[in-house]
Order: sequence, then structure tokens, then C-alpha cells
Amino acid sequence: MPTRKSRGFTLLEILVALAVLAVTLMAASRSIGMSLQSTQQIKLRLLAEWVAQNRLATHRIHQDWPGIGSTSGQETQGGIELNWIEEVSATPHPLFRRLDIRVKDPDDANHELRHVIGYATRKAP
Repeated sequence: MPTRKSRGFTLLEILVALAVLAVTLMAASRSIGMSLQSTQQIKLRLLAEWVAQNRLATHRIHQDWPGIGSTSGQETQGGIELNWIEEVSATPHPLFRRLDIRVKDPDDANHELRHVIGYATRKAP
């Protein structure tokens, strides 16, 4: 009597396939989550760069001579309030001042998103 071939998958094969699918979906979900978090960090760093560059541009536009010391403030970029700290220091050349501008993470004041260094100049007398 001829034996009948079974068609389809066994229960064990289906369970193994479901386990492989579950692991794959979990890995894909984690990858997407990390990608979204990375995108948010890139956006914050870009906005922080704009804040720092705006501080330097303000000094250049006004052609001011900033006093030595530290100042701080806030600027809104992209709907996010970013805190900045500007430290002005003397240089060996009397007609130049160094400006260190640090922009902090709005959620963590200890985390620095961007640090930009620029120079202010004064016209020779």
C-alpha cells in the first residue's frame, strides 16, 4: 500500500519560524528606536551650532569690543530654549579677544552640545 506524503509544515517548524520572526522584529524595533534617538541628538547639536554662530555673528555685526569675563543667556532655536555661556579672554595681541561659546543641553546642564571658538577684533587706534 503506498504511503501518503504529508503536505504543509509541522507544528515544530512553525514554532521555530515564529521564534525567528520575533527575534528579527525585536532587533528591527530596537534599531528604529536608536535611529530616532540619534536623529533627535543631531537636531539638538545643529540648533546649538546655530546659537553659537549667532553669538559670534552678533559681535561681528555690532563690531563691539566685549569685556573680559563670562556672560550667559538663552536663545530659542526650532522651538527649543538653549542656554549658552560666553567666555571672553585676552589674547597676546591687544587688538584681539578670544570668545569661547558653549551651548548646553536643555535637559542636562552638564552636557555641552556645542563649543565654538571665535575672535573679536578692534580697529587699531
